[in-house]
Amino acid sequence: MRSRCHPVLATLLAALLVFAAGSGLAGAPSAAAAATTPVRIMPLGDSITGSPGCWRSLLWNQLQNAGYTDIDFVGTLNAQSCALAHDADNEGHGGFQATATADQNLLPGWLAATLPDIVVMHFGTNDVWSSIAPDTILAAYTKLVGQMRASNPAMKVLVAQIIPINPSSCAECAARTVAFNQRIPAWAGGITTAQSPVTVVDQWTGFDTATDTYDGVHPNASGDAKMAARWYPALSALLTPGDPGDPGDPGSGGCSAAFRAVSVWQGGYQGEVTVTNSSSTAAISSWAVTLALPTGSRLTQVWNGTLTGTTVRNAGWNGTVTAGASTTFGFLASTPAAAGTPSVTATCSAS
Repeated sequence: MRSRCHPVLATLLAALLVFAAGSGLAGAPSAAAAATTPVRIMPLGDSITGSPGCWRSLLWNQLQNAGYTDIDFVGTLNAQSCALAHDADNEGHGGFQATATADQNLLPGWLAATLPDIVVMHFGTNDVWSSIAPDTILAAYTKLVGQMRASNPAMKVLVAQIIPINPSSCAECAARTVAFNQRIPAWAGGITTAQSPVTVVDQWTGFDTATDTYDGVHPNASGDAKMAARWYPALSALLTPGDPGDPGDPGSGGCSAAFRAVSVWQGGYQGEVTVTNSSSTAAISSWAVTLALPTGSRLTQVWNGTLTGTTVRNAGWNGTVTAGASTTFGFLASTPAAAGTPSVTATCSAS
């Protein structure tokens, strides 16, 4: 028998459907819901990233504590063995090589399942350990980045100069790591684009396998802290490209520079400087920022720029800044002073 709907019920049902459609309860998500979609970040690599990869938990909490809450770590794996609560989704596959991952076309499936906007990649340790040539590893990197861009043409990629390794079974691994890391910046400079930038993050400098790993390869607690501290400024710059918090010094030559202390510890601190094109009509093609540091303070590392004395100049890929736009660089500095917010003046000039 064919059932028939009572006229009054049919009218009520139609009204409910109209209400649901108008309020975003049915069909496609409303514009307000779409506007709150979090930035999806994929940690990609081998066991240093995924097993358990506790630098991810430190990085997640550092971002949350700084106010970057509209983010989502993504991946087909979910290791929950770190002390801090965090979003544990990741793509860190123990024992995997970057070359094999590229040769076997494993990445496209992971990308399709998770749809990241940003990839944070520390990959290649097992390739170096296996004495695979740097050219071969970098060719795999190129293929992986191509697959990322096929998934998302605006993909932003952070690529690590990998941490040092010194396993007891591989006397040559330390030197191989140095040789490979030396090749990464030039490779990145050749593949980066304005739409899909590739940023190199130095995870090697200042990392000691004797004190920062438990086996010459995998980071311990201090190693995890160092890795998170290196990822944070590069990643946070992608999440908030424009707002430094401090208006900074207007400088000269069409740009301003604003310093903020990202983190401070006894004997040192991590800083970030936002360079803003002061013009409302014209782009700048290069910039230089001179830092006036506290007495006794010394720069020990700079990323997203090149250092001469206390002046940081743009890297090859971030010198051009359009009218009103901004770019950032970060640094680590030592200081003999007690822990406290450092006073740093940043003066910018541009051409």
